[in-house]
Amino acid sequence: MTAEIINGKEIAAKKRVEIAKQVQELKEIGVTPGLAVILVGNNHASRTYVRNKQKACEELGMHSILIEMPEDVSEQGLLAKIDELNQDPQIHGILVQLPIPKYIDEKKVIESISPAKDVDGFHPINIGRMMTGQNAFLPCTPYGIMVLLEETGISVSGKHVVVVGRSNIVGKPVGQLMLNQHATVTYCHSRTKDLMFHTRQADILIAAVGIANFIKADHIKEGAVVIDVGINRNEAGKLCGDVDFEEVSQKAGYITPVPKGVGPMTITMLMYNTVKSAAESTAR
Repeated sequence: MTAEIINGKEIAAKKRVEIAKQVQELKEIGVTPGLAVILVGNNHASRTYVRNKQKACEELGMHSILIEMPEDVSEQGLLAKIDELNQDPQIHGILVQLPIPKYIDEKKVIESISPAKDVDGFHPINIGRMMTGQNAFLPCTPYGIMVLLEETGISVSGKHVVVVGRSNIVGKPVGQLMLNQHATVTYCHSRTKDLMFHTRQADILIAAVGIANFIKADHIKEGAVVIDVGINRNEAGKLCGDVDFEEVSQKAGYITPVPKGVGPMTITMLMYNTVKSAAESTAR
C-alpha cells in the first residue's frame, strides 16, 4: 500500500485563485487589502519568509509594506510602530516576523497588535474566540491543515486525531480546530510516556515536533492520515519533515510531503486572513 499524496502546492494554488477574486471584488469598492510585515534584525530564514509573503501579496494584487528595524531596536520603538500601523486604515493585517530579539517581550508585542488586524491569529482575543468557536482569525498553519483535509475530502468528525507537539503556533491550535470539528483529540509531547501507544491509535496524526524524520512507520496504524508540519534539514542538508516519508508513505492512507505539503498553505491562509480583515473593515 502506498499513501495518497496530499499536494499542498496544488491546493494552495486553487485557494489563491479564490483569494485573488475576492481581492478584485474589494478593489472594485475602493478597498485594497494591505499587509504590513515588520522584520527586526537580519535573520536569513526570516528574510526568506518575508520575501515569500510579499511575493504572494503582489501576485494576488494586494498592497504590502515591509518595515525593517535594526537588531537593537528598543521595545518601545517596535511597539510605537505597531501602534502607528493599528491606526492606518490602509493596513488590514500586521505581522511581526518571529523570532525577535530576546530582550523584547514577545507576548507584549503580540498583544499590542489590534485583534482586528492580527492576521497571524496569535492574539489572546483571537485564540479565545477560536477556543469558543466564534469568528476569529485562525493561526495560519493550523488553518491550512484544516483546509488541506477538507479539500482532500477527509472529514475529521468522529476521528481520533493525535497531535505530536504542543507549540502555541501549531500544536495547541490545530488540536482545538480539530475539536471544533468534532474530532477526539490527544496531545503528545516530550514528556508523554509510550508515545507509540498513542500515535498508533490515530486516524489522523499531526507531527509538529521539529525533529527530522522522527515519526517512523512503527508509529502509525495502517491507513492513517499523516500530516507533517516539520521543516528540517537532514544530515545531507536536504529539506525534510518530522515524518520519515519513505517509510511512512508505505503504510499511511494519506500523507503530506515536505516540501509542497503544509508549507504552501501557511502563506495562503495569511493572505486569506488579510483579505477577510479588509472585507470586515468595510462592514465596520
